[in-house]
Amino acid sequence: MYDYALCVNRIPVGVLGASGYAGRELCGLIARHPGFALAFATANEQRGERLRVGTSDITFMASDNAPLGEASIVFCALPHGTSAAWVARARDAGCKVVDLSSDLRPGNGGTLRAAYGMPELGDATRCAIRSADVVANPGCYPTSVLLAVAPLVAAGLVADDATIIANSASGVSGAGNSPKRELLFAEVADDFRAYGVGNTHRHVAEMRATINALGSGAEILFTPHLLPVARGILTTLTIPLTEFVADPLQPYREAYGSEPFVEVTQDQPALRDVLRRNVVRVSAVMATGTRRPTAIVTSALDNLVKGAAGQAVQNANLMSGFDECIGLPA
Repeated sequence: MYDYALCVNRIPVGVLGASGYAGRELCGLIARHPGFALAFATANEQRGERLRVGTSDITFMASDNAPLGEASIVFCALPHGTSAAWVARARDAGCKVVDLSSDLRPGNGGTLRAAYGMPELGDATRCAIRSADVVANPGCYPTSVLLAVAPLVAAGLVADDATIIANSASGVSGAGNSPKRELLFAEVADDFRAYGVGNTHRHVAEMRATINALGSGAEILFTPHLLPVARGILTTLTIPLTEFVADPLQPYREAYGSEPFVEVTQDQPALRDVLRRNVVRVSAVMATGTRRPTAIVTSALDNLVKGAAGQAVQNANLMSGFDECIGLPA
């Protein structure tokens, strides 16, 4: 028996890759979740080490030693490119799986069948998550972009020949916790820079495929930036429309009026509004002085919560038959 205090009437869950920022966030959310209990947490390089989560300690084990058969749900927070094999292994052991890597997301050529875990895209998506054995958890940048684009696409307002320009600024935790010189405090502090310039970021394929699946032929031009903060993403999108819209927030109110984790606001979203919360905050205005009707949409989220671990728990809630919101900071 492992020292994770498995609780009666709670669903046992495991975390593969628990030492990264998203994995640790997951462990914290699970520790406070009324319906889940942590069965195991793996971290190959830190196996044997202990992590304090809430009022309990967990001990990392090697992934090969993970008792998959003791978990009903497994969160796979392993690196991109290595995760898919472990998803298959966990599924074959009888677990439902939420994969936080890009391996199974739209546009990434995954061979395993997985539901896309963005419930706010509509009833069909939410139903697919509920019945799925494997869910591909969306990326943090795509979550900030797609939830800002989807209502305009659904309303038929995005021109098929449009190029959607998305500029996102993220805290350094989005780059993971592997030691990198360019992420040292002295390199990041008092600085602000773009990276992945040229539409080359790995999340572009996911955004493009999902926008196309929503029924739009629009292109996406995405440029990420590194903020000198620990967490949070602020995205600004320029979206050419088919017509002028007197109230650009109306499509968002219609799409997200009953969504517990999307906040539509006239005020410009800020990181302080969303940190450590499982929410996306969205606003939209019409641009002035342009030849073509153009919406400027902004969104903000916490990249480790709604952009990763919180969204994963939200999906696991649905897969488990729980209320979507339980155990999540709103």
